[in-house]
Amino acid sequence: MKALIQLIVSFFVFIVDVVYGDRSYARFYVLETIARVPYFSYVSVLHLYETLGYWRKADLLKIHFAETWNELHHLLIMESLGGDRLWIDRAIAQHIAFAYYWVVVLLYMLFPKYAYYLMELIEDHAYHTYDEYLKINEVALKTQPAPQVAINFYRDGDLYMFDEVQTTSNHQFRRPKVDDLYDVFVNIRDDEREHVKTMVALQEPEARQTFKSPHTVFELIAGNSDKTG
Repeated sequence: MKALIQLIVSFFVFIVDVVYGDRSYARFYVLETIARVPYFSYVSVLHLYETLGYWRKADLLKIHFAETWNELHHLLIMESLGGDRLWIDRAIAQHIAFAYYWVVVLLYMLFPKYAYYLMELIEDHAYHTYDEYLKINEVALKTQPAPQVAINFYRDGDLYMFDEVQTTSNHQFRRPKVDDLYDVFVNIRDDEREHVKTMVALQEPEARQTFKSPHTVFELIAGNSDKTG
């Protein structure tokens, strides 16, 4: 099974990295269009299980929706930078996303652990892709302004959904800078790292029954503090 998953990821990497080469914003647009699809698949399957009365787990629904929301804003940022300018890029991304959605739906229904492993690999690839881009283009990115959509998402808007994808150990949510385009790509890269952490955690035994979203964890801690205070 892992070999099949690695084959899927290798195809994904080929499309994004080899075909697009130095067309960075178009490459990132395709990356973000495809990368958000598995979260749609997870949510769809979980809703199906709930509708059938088979299983209900609100925290998983919440965290996966928050992950789609996070990836949506990555996509909006790439669109604001012109990554979707060519119709061929939009067509490639959308057709792959459509097929990919059904692949992950089936995989998640049959082998949820491997569906999370698949997304772990993809998000890890995204993290390293953005990290490399930052190292190569640091000077140029620091001279360009941050898109308004990024400022709204990371700093000035309602930060609940942004917080909901963060895996924290000190019970404090990340409040990043958004002063220029370099900061924006740092934030996107760090978001991908958070997704990797979540996918790894969800592969643990019994994780689908015991997993708690960040806000749920903080509410439990606050409730316990009130009881002992």
